[in-house]
Amino acid sequence: MDVAPWVWIVTVGMILAMLAVDYVGHVRTPHAPTLKESAWWSVAYVAVALVFGLIVLAGWGPTYGGEYFAGYITEKSLSVDNLFVFVLIMTSFRVPRQHQQRVLLVGITIALVLRTIFILAGAALIANFAWIFYLFGAFLIWTAIAQARAGTDHDEEYTENAVLRLTRRILPTTDDYVEHHMVTKVDGKRYVTPMLIVMIAIGSADLLFAVDSIPAIFGLTQETYLVFAANAFSLLGLRQLYFLVDGLLDRLVYLNYGLAAILGFIGVKLVIHALHTNELPFVNGGEHIEVVPEIPTSVSLSFIVVVLAITTVASLMKSRREERVGVSSSGDA
Repeated sequence: MDVAPWVWIVTVGMILAMLAVDYVGHVRTPHAPTLKESAWWSVAYVAVALVFGLIVLAGWGPTYGGEYFAGYITEKSLSVDNLFVFVLIMTSFRVPRQHQQRVLLVGITIALVLRTIFILAGAALIANFAWIFYLFGAFLIWTAIAQARAGTDHDEEYTENAVLRLTRRILPTTDDYVEHHMVTKVDGKRYVTPMLIVMIAIGSADLLFAVDSIPAIFGLTQETYLVFAANAFSLLGLRQLYFLVDGLLDRLVYLNYGLAAILGFIGVKLVIHALHTNELPFVNGGEHIEVVPEIPTSVSLSFIVVVLAITTVASLMKSRREERVGVSSSGDA
């Protein structure tokens, strides 16, 4: 895929412009967004991502267009899983509702910068060490098993990661929030507020999720430009999605199983690709292994869409049944 430097510049400029709109137009005045506001902006961000995919389709052909859409849908579905942890973090830190937008936006910005570094590092590894696909594939299969074992339990208590514990140890922190400020002065001494700590918590938590999602999207496309764009667009709409599906998250009871199926599928696809490009001397004498054909992008995209559709419908049906049973039980009582 031949991507001219000016295309990279325009794409990065567009992403920065979207971030600027968020910072200036949405979080400048602290407020809790309404469902209508969240819905419209979520639709707008998805529309931008879809239009970008159509541009890729028209400019570089159906193969790369399909790879982008498969990557974007996968990243978007994985980001919904991230929201469960974001809810736990917000609850754990008791972030006031009107300040949650700012926390999410700064955390997402941190995650976007760190993910870009991850993507460039991953692209460099793939370009120089083809055997990395074995590791990516095995890791995704292991992650898929862990996701499936987690089942429908999304109520785990949030525990601070090492980055956050180190931050607390180094920086003196106030006990309470000081409006939306990240730093304040107390008796002439400068302190950080819980606002900064929770922003770091969101950013570092998303970075941990990137350990899963970056290998996953490299299993769908090895084009650095598409990997970057799919990640950026999935992250940019995450703030609005948080407020839109905040009340629906508990209903997606089978999401872990759907994500497990997708990650496992991509893991197998990566292993097959690794076998086709094998250069390890202790595997088949360093020769390629092409017993099983590689999985085309069209099959990957179809599998991802079907799994997500089944997962969502089954989750909502189960939640509806449980609600009816609960209403019936309360009525009998």
